[in-house]
Formats: sequence, structure tokens, C-alpha cells
Amino acid sequence: FFYFLVNYTSSTIVFGKSGKIYLFGWINNVHAGSFSCQGRHITASSNLVAFNTDQAGGGMVGLTSVSPSDGQWTVTQISCHSDLVTDMDFSPFDECLLATCSGDETVKLWRLCDPEQEQPSSPELTLQSGQGRLELVHFHPTSSGLLVVATAKSPLIWDTSRQDAPLAGNRVQNALA
Repeated sequence: FFYFLVNYTSSTIVFGKSGKIYLFGWINNVHAGSFSCQGRHITASSNLVAFNTDQAGGGMVGLTSVSPSDGQWTVTQISCHSDLVTDMDFSPFDECLLATCSGDETVKLWRLCDPEQEQPSSPELTLQSGQGRLELVHFHPTSSGLLVVATAKSPLIWDTSRQDAPLAGNRVQNALA
């Protein structure tokens, strides 16, 4: 909860409720778009920030560090999906593990590194839903390896150690009906 923001040249000054003053610099050359999806367009771990970009039809994710190196942020782009990235979430157990979901009906887990290093060209794991466009993905906050994924039709629960099928899907939908 912040009182107000003030733009000052190339930085943003935030006056916090507790009286603290936060100074944030601009990250230049970011091509973020406005996408029609239910998920997050930006998420962060303690070290990394991931966000949607408007390149490649929205199938790319931009990545930068939370803190600038030498006063500047390095922005890297990762080609994640063949369609719009609709949501993303960092694991609460591994700050370098990013889950992305997409209109291409897949969930992908990416093992990321510092943005100044070369990022992986392929995901660590790909999960296929076969139930249409995926809108939301979220790691379970207390159980490592569990993901919930939402489609337009039903929620799916996946154990990432098992790639074959979701733990629950249609049964969850029927229980909710």
C-alpha cells in the first residue's frame, strides 16, 4: 500500500505508507503488450522478474534481474510457446523455476539463470492438457511440485514428477458442478 508515485527523470520515487521512500529505475527497451488473458503479465521471484512481451505473437517472456547490474538492467527474451503466454508463476521452492502456460495448450517449466547468462532453449518439462487454451498456472504454496492449471472448462492439478496426465481434472469439474 503506497501513498503515491512521482516520476522523476528516469526513475520512479514511491513514498510508502510506513514513511519509507523507494526508488525504482526504468527498464528500457521492453516491448510489453496488452494481451487478452486472465493471467499475470508480470511475476517475480526474489532474484528474477518475468513478463509478457509482444514479440512472436506473445509467445515470448522477457526476463530481467530484480537488481540492476552496474546501474542497468539486462533484459533477455525467451521463446516459450507457439501461442500467447497467458500466465506464469515462479516456484516458492525454487526461485529459478518458472512455470508458463499458453493458448497452445501446454504448461512448460523453465530452469532460468541470471539474465546476463544464456537462457535455456528448451523447457525442463512440458505438460500437455489437451483441453483447450490454458489461462492460469500456479504453484502450490506448501507442496513442492504441484501445479494447478485452469482452462476455460475445468481446473487441472498436476504433479510435475508425473508427466502423463493431471492428478485431477474432470473429477474436479464434476465435484464443482
